[in-house]
Amino acid sequence: MRWMDRLEEYFLALMLAGMTLVTFGQVVARYVFNYSFTWAMELTGVMFAWMIFIGASYGVRVSAHIGIDALIRVMNPRLARAVALAATALCILYSCVLAFGGWQYLSKLYTVGVYMQDIPVPQWVPKIVLPFGFILLALRFGVVFYKLLSGQDVHLLGDEAEDALKMREEMEAKP
Repeated sequence: MRWMDRLEEYFLALMLAGMTLVTFGQVVARYVFNYSFTWAMELTGVMFAWMIFIGASYGVRVSAHIGIDALIRVMNPRLARAVALAATALCILYSCVLAFGGWQYLSKLYTVGVYMQDIPVPQWVPKIVLPFGFILLALRFGVVFYKLLSGQDVHLLGDEAEDALKMREEMEAKP
């Protein structure tokens, strides 16, 4: 899975850099040369959508998603693990349902042959991220489910308080 982790990180960095460059180029073109790229806004929107859908699986991998876990924290470990397994199974199911729906939507776009407004590309091409992103998300939740089943320590949610305390300790340790 390391290759997938790296590919995901590089892809997200590429999308962020691409969005920044296109937006910067659009601003310079508009305010310096009084010219506008008609495709810039649409391309930035596509890259942002790709960042969101690929970033969701990245968030699962690094435990960056937020949630309310006050009830889980007061449960005994065995019950908390059972609830986490059930929640993860539901997340896998949800991701698979949305991947299937995304695939159906994509196939209809392909059949109809609708093109993007400002870029001469069929709409199904950039929207292929819908089923792909949800399949990737289901795979990430599958890894979490496997780790929970095998008894490994897994954190589905980020712990903002713990992160803040660690950052405070690091700041105080610096001269």
